[in-house]
Amino acid sequence: MSAGFEEICDRVAVNLKAVNQEISEACDAAERDRSAVKLVAVTKYAEWDWVRALSREHAVFGENRPQQLAERAVLDELSQPAEWHLIGQLQRNKARSAVQHASLIHSVDSLRLLQRLSSVAGDLNVEQRLLLQVNVTGEESKSGFSPDGLRQGIDEILQVPSVHLDGLMTMAPAGATDEETYACFSGLRDLRDEIRESSAAKEVGHSFSELSMGMSGDFPTAIRAGATIVRIGRRLYDGL
Repeated sequence: MSAGFEEICDRVAVNLKAVNQEISEACDAAERDRSAVKLVAVTKYAEWDWVRALSREHAVFGENRPQQLAERAVLDELSQPAEWHLIGQLQRNKARSAVQHASLIHSVDSLRLLQRLSSVAGDLNVEQRLLLQVNVTGEESKSGFSPDGLRQGIDEILQVPSVHLDGLMTMAPAGATDEETYACFSGLRDLRDEIRESSAAKEVGHSFSELSMGMSGDFPTAIRAGATIVRIGRRLYDGL
């Protein structure tokens, strides 16, 4: 391998160690076990060599674009078997590709998309793991179920076949204060707990154990609010 690639590996290793240290510190501050929080390394803007370098020490990646996910997930060039998540917006006409390549889809933002994924998963004879995206703060620029809309539609959602609802996902408003960010994330946590404890959810066996929230700029706050998955990209590639 070229010296350039080895330099990339060294830089990525330093960045990954720093991010993992901050995750551990945030878990300690929240009195949570480090093993309760999964790091998804976002690869949206990452060059392939950066992903290859990261794969020496990390194996869970998140891609925003279904087409790029499909292209990268099949490449046999990483240092270890990888788990690929789709974290970006998904259109219904890309549902088949997403089901074929994503271990977990974070961005199910409507009942129509959920039903399409269910149909594809049924055709492929798989049970697709999903997260429901919630627009906690009601921003017009963000997609997702509203909290009240999710409450009202949850009985129908829970009956959709060939999928497993692992939990919920959200994004905090851009430029929000730490207090506003925490309110957003804790609101998702409370909504998840409400759904998980409902008799309807218990009857159908969906776990609703996951909370995907927190990115490079706000993941410590997300962990304090109960995040089980944090999606970090930019911090892993500093200096490249």
